[in-house]
Amino acid sequence: MRKDIVLAAEPRETRGKNAARRTRAAGSIPAIVYGTGGESVAISVSPKEVGKILHSRSGQNTIFNIAVNGGETTPVMIVDYLRDPVKENLLHADLQRIDLSKKRIVSVPVHAEGEPIGVKIQGGSHDIVTREIEIECLPDDIPEEFTLDARELMIGQALRAGDVPLTGSMTLVSPADSVISHVVAVRTSVAEEETEAEAAAEEEEEAEEAKED
Repeated sequence: MRKDIVLAAEPRETRGKNAARRTRAAGSIPAIVYGTGGESVAISVSPKEVGKILHSRSGQNTIFNIAVNGGETTPVMIVDYLRDPVKENLLHADLQRIDLSKKRIVSVPVHAEGEPIGVKIQGGSHDIVTREIEIECLPDDIPEEFTLDARELMIGQALRAGDVPLTGSMTLVSPADSVISHVVAVRTSVAEEETEAEAAAEEEEEAEEAKED
């Protein structure tokens, strides 16, 4: 999703580990801008501002403008980033220039909302199988998320990727029969499971005896 965000950046003259440490010590993080046939540009940006974008509802699907001091201003997306494994603070970011006229494949969160009939009345369990699907669309059509109504689901029924309503330039990339959530029967007790196991064992014994006869 395209947002009215402008991230200020400073060009970096030097690269390497020492230069990256100096950039972080100064309160910024090293980053790189590339793509759409343009040259790769080494920059430094605010980790706080990058973090805000990553933690927004649209996350890495956010399209925003990068404004390099003395250089380009162009729409980009965060395609990769690196965090400190212990402190979890941002260490580096890769920004890709976006051609707004070309479709791209993105992963979009999917939420199944509401208590299914199969849970409320039939006593089943509503299990979430996947929380995102892949679609292809123009950058300006990238949604923050999809929401599906699970209230009518009964035991044995499911919501699938093909049930997601697509608009504009969107087309589904994930298999249409991919299960997003489904309602399954719940065994009522351990005793019931033991009874079923005993019955199965008896059937096996009877079958063996029949073979011997």
